[in-house]
Amino acid sequence: MSTKTVLITGSSTGIGKVTALYFLEKGWNVAATMRTPEKSDLGSNSRLLAVALDVTKEESIKSAWAEITRKFGKIDVVVNNAGYGLTGPFEGATTEQIKRQFDTNVFGLMALCKEAISVWRTKKEKGILINITSVGGRVTFPYYSLYHSTKWAVEGFTESLNYEVAPLGIKVKLVEPGAIRTDFGGRSADHTDENAPREYQSILKIARDNIKKAVERSSEPIEVAKVIFQAATSNSSQLRYKAGSDAKLILALRKLVPENLFFSIIKSQVFKGAEI
Repeated sequence: MSTKTVLITGSSTGIGKVTALYFLEKGWNVAATMRTPEKSDLGSNSRLLAVALDVTKEESIKSAWAEITRKFGKIDVVVNNAGYGLTGPFEGATTEQIKRQFDTNVFGLMALCKEAISVWRTKKEKGILINITSVGGRVTFPYYSLYHSTKWAVEGFTESLNYEVAPLGIKVKLVEPGAIRTDFGGRSADHTDENAPREYQSILKIARDNIKKAVERSSEPIEVAKVIFQAATSNSSQLRYKAGSDAKLILALRKLVPENLFFSIIKSQVFKGAEI
């Protein structure tokens, strides 16, 4: 049986990097894509190709796909992992920040999905699209309104797309991580705090401290990598895969308790110590 190939976006650090190494360990060909592959520290391996890919640029997607298929012949699985996290009060967000949030997390993801589906359909090949969303694509937390809006969009897009492409032999899956201990909060994150009106600031500081403590107790990226690999190798029609113990707990809680009680639980944790 020929060696399968996976394309992973956002592979320079965090979940993407760990996932690339995990697939490599499992014997796959790995196209680890990132905006600046010359800075990659993934090491050297005949089954590894570090490729320049900016999901916000269509020509970059097409160029990367061509380079990968020249080396490996075919792409079997695409993992849409690249992301940008904009947090903080919505009122403090600039138009440019909002645009970047959607360009990366929604429109860039859609562009790569479209390229993959077009190639697989034309060549009558089967493939698997795995879109990395978040527990934040099913529930929400304070000061994440713009980030959540993109993840909820991808959840709806992927669920509907699944119906469309199944007759073509193409599978679409969602992996929903909880809080993961990576440098995402610094490297790929942005915030609106400084531009937010002063009325937000005192409570915002308390919330930031509480969120930071929660992330320090979060899961490791390898847990997500293993779930992504499970989704890539499963023959089932399962759409959603949870990653991380907190993701499973939060989603179960959201399903089981009344809405107002769930909101109260979230507020009690994020705003702990604040006078509201």
